[in-house]
Amino acid sequence: MEQATATAFDVDALRARFPSLASGIAHFDGPGGTQTPAEVGEAIARTLTSPLSNRGSSVASERNADAAVAAFRVAYADLLGAGPRGIVYGRSATQLTYDFSRALAKGWSAGDELVVTQLDHDANVRPWLQIAERVGMAVRWLRLDPATGQLRLDELDEVVTERTRLVAVTGASNLIGSKPDLPRIAARAHEVGALVHVDGVHLAAHDAIDVAALGADLFVCSPYKFFGPHCAVLAASPELLESLHPDKLLPSTNAVPERFELGTLPYELMAGATAAVDVIASIAGREGDRRERLLAANALIEHHELRLRERIESHLRSYDVRLTLHSVAEDRTSTLFVTFRDRDPFAVARELAGRDVLAPAGTFYAHEPFLALGTGVEAGLRMGLAPYNHDADVDRLLEGLDAALA
Repeated sequence: MEQATATAFDVDALRARFPSLASGIAHFDGPGGTQTPAEVGEAIARTLTSPLSNRGSSVASERNADAAVAAFRVAYADLLGAGPRGIVYGRSATQLTYDFSRALAKGWSAGDELVVTQLDHDANVRPWLQIAERVGMAVRWLRLDPATGQLRLDELDEVVTERTRLVAVTGASNLIGSKPDLPRIAARAHEVGALVHVDGVHLAAHDAIDVAALGADLFVCSPYKFFGPHCAVLAASPELLESLHPDKLLPSTNAVPERFELGTLPYELMAGATAAVDVIASIAGREGDRRERLLAANALIEHHELRLRERIESHLRSYDVRLTLHSVAEDRTSTLFVTFRDRDPFAVARELAGRDVLAPAGTFYAHEPFLALGTGVEAGLRMGLAPYNHDADVDRLLEGLDAALA
C-alpha cells in the first residue's frame, strides 16, 4: 500500500491512453462524463466480437458471458468497498433510482415520510417525490445554505423523524461540488430505522468509496463519469436486496442481484466498465491488490485535481464582482460553478468552445440546488476537472475566460 501511494502521478502517461484527447479539446466537462481510454474500448470490442451467447457453462460463448458478469461484480465490489453479491448493473443511475424507489415503496404507506435535499441532482429527488405522491407520503427537505455550500445539518434531527422511511442524499453535488457529511446523516437516519440512498455519481469520480463507512444502504454511481461506458451500478448489502421484490418476468431468476437486472445483460458494456476500474487502479502501479491500488490511485488523483482547482480559483478571484463562485464548501470536489453579473454564460461557453475549451453552461439537472442558490440568473458556467486535465488545459481555460470577460 505504501509503495503504491508513493507512485508519482504521471498525467502525460495517463493522457496517452485516451485517443480522443488527440483532438486538442481541453475538456472541463468531466461532471457530465469523462473521455474514454483505449483499454475500455478494446474490452468492449473484444467481448462483443469474441464468442458470446447467453450465460451458461457448456461452451466458450456462454462462459465468456458469465465471466464478464462475474468480473464486473468483483470490480465494482473493489471500487466501492462492497460485496460482489450486492452489485447491481443498470442502464443509468436515474433508471436504478426509479426501479428501486418502486420496489421500496411496496413496503411504505400513507403517513410515512421521505427526506430529500436541496443539494441533489434531480435524479435523486424527482423519483422519490413521485413515489411520495403516489403512496401518500409526506416529504421533508434538508435545506442548502448558499453561504456555506452545504446542507443545514443543524436541522437534521427535526427533518429526519420516527416516520422517515428513507433519506435520499447526494455524495457530492454535480453543480457546486459540495460533499455533505454522509456518516452524520446516515447515523441519524439509522437511529430512526430509515434507509439511506446515496447518489454517488459525482462523488465516485473524485473520491475513494467505502459504502459501509459512508453509511449508505444503497449507493449508485455511473462508470461513464470515471472513464467507463454509459451504464450505472448500485451497491447494497445482499440482505437488503433479498428483502426487496421488484416487478419482473415470471421465468426470470429470483436470485440476488440478478432479480433487479431485467432482461439480457450487455456483457460488452460490463466488460468495458470493468476495464475502467482497472485503468484507475493502474495509476497507482502494480503493487498491492486492486482495492489497495484503487485507494492509492484516488489519493493521487485528488491531489492532482486539487492543485489544478486552486490555480483556477486563484484566477477567478481576480475577476472580483464580475462573477460569483458558488463552489465554496470546505469539503468539495474539483468542480467549480460560477454565475456572471453581466455576461450570458452560454456566450462565455461559446467563446471557450471557439478555442476548443469545453466548459458548458446550464444548470445540469441540478434543479433544486440551482434554485436554492438564489442566483437571480437562469444558468451558470461549470468547470469540472478530470484526472487527465493538465496545466496546459488550465492555461487555455483561463485565457479563454479573460477574453470572454474583457
